[in-house]
Amino acid sequence: MVEAFIAIGANLGDRGENIKKAIELLGQNTEITIEKVSSIKETEPAGGPPQPRYLNGVIKVKTVLGPQQLFRVLQDIENRLGREKTVRFGPRIIDLDILLYGDKIISQPDLEIPHPRMGKREFVMEPLREIEPDIETILKGLTNQ
Repeated sequence: MVEAFIAIGANLGDRGENIKKAIELLGQNTEITIEKVSSIKETEPAGGPPQPRYLNGVIKVKTVLGPQQLFRVLQDIENRLGREKTVRFGPRIIDLDILLYGDKIISQPDLEIPHPRMGKREFVMEPLREIEPDIETILKGLTNQ
C-alpha cells in the first residue's frame, strides 16, 4: 500500500456537507483506507475570479491504486457531487487534488505530483503539517531525488 495525501476544498453550496460527502465517498472505496483527516479551516481563495471563501483540509490515505487510478477516483467523486469546471481557479462545489503519492514524482499533462503549487499555499501546508509533522523532511527528500 502507498501513502498519499489529498487536498480537499469547497466554496459553493453547503461547503461542510460537500466535504463530508466527499470524504464518505472516498472511504467507501475498498482500495483506499483513510488514515487521517486534518481540521477543516475557512480560507481566502487563491487567485481566480472574485468568489466565496473556502473550507480546506488534507486527507492522508493508504491505497493500492496507482496514481492515475487514484486521480480518476477523485475526479469521479467530484463529478458525483456536481463539480463543473468552468473557470480556472474558479469557485467549486468540491475540489480534490493529490498532493503527494508515496515518493513518486510525476509530470503528466493531467497529473503533477508533488502538486506544483502546494508549497506556496498555506491553506494546504498548514493542514498537511497538522496530520504529518515530518512533511518538510518528506518534501526535502523528494527534491533531492
